[in-house]
Amino acid sequence: MNICVFLSAADLDERYVGPTREFAELLGRSGHTLVWGGSDVGLMKVLADGVQAAGGRLCGVSVEFLTHVVRPGCDEIVIAKDLGERKALLLDKADAVIMLVGGTGTLDETTDILELKKHELCDKPVVVVNTAGFYDGLRTQLVRMEAEGFLPVPLSQLMYFADTGKQALDYVEKYIEERAQAAIAN
Repeated sequence: MNICVFLSAADLDERYVGPTREFAELLGRSGHTLVWGGSDVGLMKVLADGVQAAGGRLCGVSVEFLTHVVRPGCDEIVIAKDLGERKALLLDKADAVIMLVGGTGTLDETTDILELKKHELCDKPVVVVNTAGFYDGLRTQLVRMEAEGFLPVPLSQLMYFADTGKQALDYVEKYIEERAQAAIAN
């Protein structure tokens, strides 16, 4: 399975690095391909190092103005002309999306996909890994949006919040398996 992971390219505290490293190892050992921003810095590097060391494949999708930080040795690397094209390519190459800790870029990428899901233009699972309560505020805001009628579909149809990378990967694998079984039955 090709799993797109959005996350920070910043060098962060061990409370975020450790869980990212654990998730990377799990993803690589599971035989999945990491589809990510292609950078060889910060948490993006931690994730790619771990996936590659555990036997997983790397598919990077970078953008022209970030080519100076592109990771060498990827199984596949694509350079987009701008951020909009990059987001489209990341989603196109992915079977599922998992959001780890990140800043405004990570939030932008994720909310873009949620908007597509809201309009039934994307049916891929989206999971937010709430490491160390990092996304508690986002969850609170989305629950409020749902309660006050700002979401035309239930939040549970747009995304799933997981506490760990293992929960996220288990959810995605089950979602994809159930969808495949439903397609066979129809």
